[in-house]
Amino acid sequence: MTTTPAAATVPAYAAPTPGAPLERTAIARRPVGEHDVRIEIKYSGICHSDIHQIREGWGEGIFPMVPGHEITGVVTEVGPGVTRFAVGDRAGVGCMVDSCRECDHCRAGNEQFCVRGSIATYNALDKNGEPTLGGYSTHIVVDQAFTLRIPDGLPLDTAAPLLCAGITLYSPLAARQAGPGKKVAVVGLGGLGHMGVKIAHAMGAEVTVLSQSLRKKDDGLRLGADHYYATDDPETFEKLAGTFDLIVSTVSVPLPLDDYLGMLSANGALVNVGAPEAPVSLNLLSLIGGGKALIGSNIGGIRETQEMLDFCAEHGLGAEIEVIGADGINAAYERVLSSDVRYRFVIDASTI
Repeated sequence: MTTTPAAATVPAYAAPTPGAPLERTAIARRPVGEHDVRIEIKYSGICHSDIHQIREGWGEGIFPMVPGHEITGVVTEVGPGVTRFAVGDRAGVGCMVDSCRECDHCRAGNEQFCVRGSIATYNALDKNGEPTLGGYSTHIVVDQAFTLRIPDGLPLDTAAPLLCAGITLYSPLAARQAGPGKKVAVVGLGGLGHMGVKIAHAMGAEVTVLSQSLRKKDDGLRLGADHYYATDDPETFEKLAGTFDLIVSTVSVPLPLDDYLGMLSANGALVNVGAPEAPVSLNLLSLIGGGKALIGSNIGGIRETQEMLDFCAEHGLGAEIEVIGADGINAAYERVLSSDVRYRFVIDASTI
């Protein structure tokens, strides 16, 4: 097992300026503190949000930017106050690396809703005012309170996307009690959506994929969907009117929300986990008529993320991945934008 000095400069891939191609560089990782663990990164998933942030689609970014919040690896050093991890443990880091830990949300285990703002794994400022740098690198230092245990039943490569895609879908499905007797639709069969299908199926729900075309139908059924419909066919919305208890939209483009709300049964919910860069429109009568709900969902807290990992290990669920070398990151971004991946790129950190 490789080790690094107490304070280290490590290789990474970063975008030097907004929209620029990522390039190999070196970054500083802080010394291991009292409650920190140092993780030798083995795999780092590529999330669509990495592209949004590199290109400042959601607002101004901090550059140079090292993306990556789907991180798995092995602990190589622990601080003297660490009790949850030991050297050699399999560990992961997701979308956040700290929070105030004092507000009601943090104390309830919902650090993602921290009233002072949770600290993102990259493109954020930590409590010392230093930019956070993500998982497109060989090592990362994280407080044990924001480090996840990767169960032995999950390979580190297929587990990496669970740290964002997995929890992003698990959280709303669990919150709305997807399970036997529930009819659940997943909009979009991509990096997020394919995990939604797997998780909802494992929970026991009747699962339908709503995709723009039937191009991925065979995949959708293989992954656990019971039904698959194309939304480019207007008859789909008529045929499925009033059908679903829960619809989870994973797409990052504006949808005709009124049409999708029409597919909900009374008191059903449309949960949006995709984050379009442009505004969407809505006729409130689409909600009022059936007592329906339009909900947003944003990952989960550390406790729920660990619950998700344990659930996935129990049910043998990992992401469908394509492992790439670090020199293929920029090409992978273009393929993500053209939906040419089934279903998540994962960087082999040994190539960084």
